[in-house]
Amino acid sequence: MARTAATLAAAGVPAARAEAELLVGYVLAVPRGRLALAEGLDAAQRDRLSGLVARRVRREPLQHLLGSAPFRHLELAVGPGVFIPRPETELLAGWGIAAAGPDPATVVDLCSGSGALALSVAQELPGASVWAVERSPAALDWLRRNAADRAAAGDPAIRVVAGDVADPRLLGELSGRVDLVLCNPPYVPAGTAVPAEVDRYDPAEAVFGGGDGLAVIRPVITLAARLLRPGGSLGIEHDDTHAAVLPDLLRADGAFTEVADHPDLAGRPRFATARRR
Repeated sequence: MARTAATLAAAGVPAARAEAELLVGYVLAVPRGRLALAEGLDAAQRDRLSGLVARRVRREPLQHLLGSAPFRHLELAVGPGVFIPRPETELLAGWGIAAAGPDPATVVDLCSGSGALALSVAQELPGASVWAVERSPAALDWLRRNAADRAAAGDPAIRVVAGDVADPRLLGELSGRVDLVLCNPPYVPAGTAVPAEVDRYDPAEAVFGGGDGLAVIRPVITLAARLLRPGGSLGIEHDDTHAAVLPDLLRADGAFTEVADHPDLAGRPRFATARRR
């Protein structure tokens, strides 16, 4: 364990000790919390661990190596072609679940990716009707896989839609009927330096949002204004440089009131919310 952690730390991997424990637990098929009770690695397991560590040293994301990423109460399948859900986005999910309330609701997750937001809402608000929209064919494969896995596990099914948020016909049948719209769009301004894992493995179309990072957010605002019923809620994750910009865009649109911005657990601006007039 110590050698694995040292190898990862030398390669600049953050939280090397924790990642070493996760990798060893994965090879042993033992939860991280029970590693102290596990037997040592045999020769085949040591070889397998060595291969995984070599890939991680090349900064392949830990979630790709493990095949999944945790998100709230879910474990989501992830891999090449889909954005890995981040812990910060759990705050947006929690806000949305609270905003929707306990009654059945119609919820739309735009730029759904792996389905983290949509599937969390469906699991925690089992009376809700949840739609997940994604444009990328590769990400859609992961979204459909996760939706099928969660349905097989007994969670309520969601509706997966292949579509572009810039399409004025998207979800036309839901216009004015949606209670909650959530979105974690590509929002990093082009040219921004990002970690090696993001630069090499997260799909660029799921990370970068044009020169100012708002190229996808602008049509999302327009679409949300059409979809939401009066009084419906909107939450959009954003870059930490958008703390004032995105709320200003929501106010300027004219369709929204109660505009606010929210920090993540590190105190950085993370998502904006509003209510449909």
